[in-house]
Amino acid sequence: MGLSATAPWLAYYGNTPASLDYPQKTMYQLLAQTARQYPTSIAYSFMGKETSYSAFLKRIDAAAKGLTAMGITRGDKVTICMPNSPQALDCFYALNRIGAIPNMIHPLSAAQEIAFYLDVSHSKAILTLDQFYEKVAQVAPAECTVLIAKIKDELPVPLNLLYPMTKGGRAIPKLPESGYKLWKDMVAAGKNTTLPSDTGKANDCGAILYSGGTTGTTKGIMLSNLNFNALGLQTIAASGFGSVAGMKMLSVMPVFHGFGLGIGIHTALIGGATCILVPQFTVQTYANILKKQKPNIIPGVPTLFEALLRAESLEGVDLSFLKGIFSGGDSLPVELKKKVDTFLKEHGCNEQIREGYGTTECVTASCLTPKDYARSGSIGVPFPDTFYKVVTPGTTDEVEPNIEGEICISGPTVMLGYMDNPEETAHTLRRHGDGRIWLHTGDLGYMDKDGFIYFRLRIKRMLVTSGYNVYPSQLENIIDGHEKVLLSCVIGIKDAYRGHKIKAFIVPMPGIEPTEELKQELLQYCSQHIAKYAMPREIEFRTELPKTLVGKVAYRVLEEEANAQLEGNA
Repeated sequence: MGLSATAPWLAYYGNTPASLDYPQKTMYQLLAQTARQYPTSIAYSFMGKETSYSAFLKRIDAAAKGLTAMGITRGDKVTICMPNSPQALDCFYALNRIGAIPNMIHPLSAAQEIAFYLDVSHSKAILTLDQFYEKVAQVAPAECTVLIAKIKDELPVPLNLLYPMTKGGRAIPKLPESGYKLWKDMVAAGKNTTLPSDTGKANDCGAILYSGGTTGTTKGIMLSNLNFNALGLQTIAASGFGSVAGMKMLSVMPVFHGFGLGIGIHTALIGGATCILVPQFTVQTYANILKKQKPNIIPGVPTLFEALLRAESLEGVDLSFLKGIFSGGDSLPVELKKKVDTFLKEHGCNEQIREGYGTTECVTASCLTPKDYARSGSIGVPFPDTFYKVVTPGTTDEVEPNIEGEICISGPTVMLGYMDNPEETAHTLRRHGDGRIWLHTGDLGYMDKDGFIYFRLRIKRMLVTSGYNVYPSQLENIIDGHEKVLLSCVIGIKDAYRGHKIKAFIVPMPGIEPTEELKQELLQYCSQHIAKYAMPREIEFRTELPKTLVGKVAYRVLEEEANAQLEGNA
């Protein structure tokens, strides 16, 4: 009998229940239930403008009427190509209200990427901002209605009047006379429309998100209403708060991403919390929000917490209002965690970063570090009703504790499947001998005897040098441990002799100059902590590392740069 059958992690749950009740409701229905419970509480704030739960529910219904009047019906797909903004939330829940399916994509996607997303989803409409109109209009098919929202429509007085004169406002090109519908006009046109009574079921597809999946090609991930609702209820239970009602969530992770949508938005809203919507992240806006709005909960990727260390205007600021700091979406280097935990303590916050882990194929997080039982290097223990097992890669055979293998997940947040891709779905979702459906994540890791999980890396990211397996994340943890290093990224450069030659990109701590002396100091440090075969052969200093659209370090970009440079010199 494997660990997954005995669930030893339950011994570390504290007050977290081992199992939860999951209502057979849609996302909208669960949100509406919360809105009726907390009608005067603030659902979200945006650039200083607050919207109560009761007002939010009215906005959703008005948008649902407008979409219905426009011809959107149950099962239709509508692409949302928006930053974190009120119209994005209104549209997401309005589509769910009428049983239609939001297709979530990044507003900074290139035109041809948008064309791909519209095509594979067969979207009937796309909602985007006026500043992206030209890019969207050039690729939207004739049968796809382009809906245009404007940020200034959601700004409080007098910001809405001043916005056209700001740098951002002046940069927005003037819209043509035709070829689109304004979001606010579409909503107004549905005023006298009757909404359908059948709004869908818990197991219906509630949204489509995108991921490279386990084989690296872009796929639409179909996630059900139950997937999202279970995630929200599990997150609240595992957080140890008991309830998040009345708390404030810093919703800075993007709405098109499982972490941003599933936890930053939906978990907060079904729990009665307030979403502080942040449409565009910068270190300065981050610091200002922390000082002025005092969020209680921050979910983010590691680079968001690295930015804390660079926020000069936080010097001397009391951060005791922070009650939960949750890291996911990417591996959190042990040394970065230590630096951020120290920073928090120095600023009056008694909390530490709690690391979690998950994949978009199960919305986002599926395990979390228990509040009082953190283990160095561990990503935590499974959520209630969620099971983990580690198997020999390529098989369904569970390995012994502390043996590395492929991480597999089973539970109520596991996706319905990949859109129009039964072959990849069958490869990723497999029924094991225990009768359960297991999600094969494509990630390497192991589980200790107590059920704590340790993530190593994506199977594809493992490097082979001189016949040895090298794990970049392990090297990054070591390099990040140096007091003069803020952040590092380790890549492999093609090498005819070794297979891969190891290169480290390093961002020094603020105030540290990137000199040749520093390079030699770091190489000497590495030689004391890293096996000779895994030693970086090169170090390159950067002022910052490239990021993916969701804020992860874009190691592939650095790999491509380095290998292209190698070919250019050949």
